[in-house]
Amino acid sequence: MREFMDYVHSAFYEATGWRRDNTYAALNATSDSLLDFPTPRGLRLTLSSLASPNFATSYQLGSVGVVDGSISYLFSSVPLRVLLTPQSEKVSLPELLRSYRPLSPLPRPAADPVPPQSPLDALAPQPSLLYGRLYLPQSQLEALVVRRISPALQLQFSAVSAQHLRDGGTALGLAQYDTGRYALEGLASSDGGLLGFRGIYNFGGDAEVSAPANIAEGNGGSERERIYGRFSTGGEIYYGTLNKSGGVSLGARFATLPAHKGTPLCATLTLNPLMGNIAASYAVVAGRHCSLATRMEFNVFSYESGWAVGMELWRKPFQRPAPDKDEVKLPTRSLEAKLEWRLDEPPALAVVPEPEPVLDLKTPVPSAVPGQPTLRQDRPAGRVPGGGSGTEEEEYAGVLKARLDQNLRIGVLWEGRVKSLLFSLGSGIDLRKLDKPFRTLGLEIQFSS
Repeated sequence: MREFMDYVHSAFYEATGWRRDNTYAALNATSDSLLDFPTPRGLRLTLSSLASPNFATSYQLGSVGVVDGSISYLFSSVPLRVLLTPQSEKVSLPELLRSYRPLSPLPRPAADPVPPQSPLDALAPQPSLLYGRLYLPQSQLEALVVRRISPALQLQFSAVSAQHLRDGGTALGLAQYDTGRYALEGLASSDGGLLGFRGIYNFGGDAEVSAPANIAEGNGGSERERIYGRFSTGGEIYYGTLNKSGGVSLGARFATLPAHKGTPLCATLTLNPLMGNIAASYAVVAGRHCSLATRMEFNVFSYESGWAVGMELWRKPFQRPAPDKDEVKLPTRSLEAKLEWRLDEPPALAVVPEPEPVLDLKTPVPSAVPGQPTLRQDRPAGRVPGGGSGTEEEEYAGVLKARLDQNLRIGVLWEGRVKSLLFSLGSGIDLRKLDKPFRTLGLEIQFSS
């Protein structure tokens, strides 16, 4: 299950306008969420709270052979309460648990040049995020610092301190530059003295400068019948200064945009020329309540191959059929009437009011100015999981996730909500060992306020 701190972390990027999916590292994020989701082990309880619009805490207690836990703190310079629902009984399950997530729309190019910033704007504090997590009893410490330098430049620094790591810990620094059309990243890690550079370039769809506004919003007449999406291509190169080894990889992705009126889909292709690995994945929203994904891998040097399939199936809450208001109920006799062998007084006939005429939202309504009819404005359509649009977001009781790979290993995960508790029940099954097929089994419970 997605942790509360990751949920708050995503709200920080949403508040600052940063697109997490516009990076080379997130090229296979959709297929990986459907095929490589983690299953819980043992029993784990998490209590989280958004104490203020800028401060969040989380406490976790688990039991996997031994009792362990963690304490997390997060501070954001940007208020986050308006962008997320901290209460676990009110949070949207699709927003929290859905694996297939559409791409974030790119900013439109401005018609007029942006005026230069004033000196006062340059002195304004930039958004920043601080996060720390302490694991007990092993005394492992994690830290993350995110600093927004400009609308297109962001710096990240993360570190881990633990006794089992070489030199007692490791640190990673990231410099990210995102203009929308392209995004670049430079990284440096103390683990092996790793230095790397990666980037991604977008074209097609909303990345085109000459795309009309009506097509970008999905309102073009002929574009509705086409697949409206964005192509992304990029690569990375890295080198370890201590172990004197490096690598390179290339990748491409096509994904439909939220304005696409048809079936949402995402297809990726990545290859590593030095290692000879080729991987292709495909994810699609097969229906309003179902998402599917598949992945094929092949190595041209060893001729080894692999495959994996995954599924995500949403379940709606069980609802009892509501009684029909127009159904005529027959009168029943009371106990006194039965003893006296008589009938009750006939009930008075209820007057059923005539239904009011329903006004079509698309029909013209009288205007204040004679001779000039106006159209009634439609209500803004809410988000409906599955890529469609509707009047309101659908309500779900939970989601069932499953995967299967070439080694006959099955992963099953059931996530949902009971009252005010979010739960995640999962198991890892190995069909090649039928004497002990259940390799892992766990239950995770979260509560946030």
